[in-house]
Amino acid sequence: MTEDNRKPADASDEVAGTPSEETVGSTENGEDGFAAERERYEAEIAALKDKFLRAFAEADNVRRRAEREVADAKVYGITGFARDVLSLSDDFERALGAIEPDARTSAEGTLKTLLDGIELTARSLNQTLAKHGVVRIEAEGSRFDPNLHQAIFEVPNAEVPSGTVVQVIQPGYTIGGRVLRPAMVGVSKGGPKAAPAETQSSQN
Repeated sequence: MTEDNRKPADASDEVAGTPSEETVGSTENGEDGFAAERERYEAEIAALKDKFLRAFAEADNVRRRAEREVADAKVYGITGFARDVLSLSDDFERALGAIEPDARTSAEGTLKTLLDGIELTARSLNQTLAKHGVVRIEAEGSRFDPNLHQAIFEVPNAEVPSGTVVQVIQPGYTIGGRVLRPAMVGVSKGGPKAAPAETQSSQN
């Protein structure tokens, strides 16, 4: 074979193992497209996660709020009824208070039975109120607290610290730590200023 009959080597044969510019470009475009798709999916996942967390937090808030409302309903749901029952308790106390101590101790027979029945009913009523969270405010001898007491009059007394409850006209009550009815009281005036004291509501 002569040199004239030899076929010249093709340029593609010389660089058969080297990728062309077109192939390189398509590969880079594929990687860029994959990265863009991945970013888009990650953004969607992040958005869905954020929505889920917000929905979960809102559902948890609704649950907590419902639990508080149920608990408050159990404690304070009888507020109106309790106020009405307190008037019965007041009637019992007034009935017993209208009887002179000597007459009560010397009572016999039917009268004694009647008085004992009134006292027993009054105690039972107060125990029932306490069972349902209605607690009497112990006002006499304590410092006047406008959150718990309603001052009806002042009593001049230099021997008692000024601002001390010296007489209870109508007992007050709390329910679940809240004032159901303030105590109507008489407050001392003229003595040294009484030291501040914690209120019954704050202690509860």
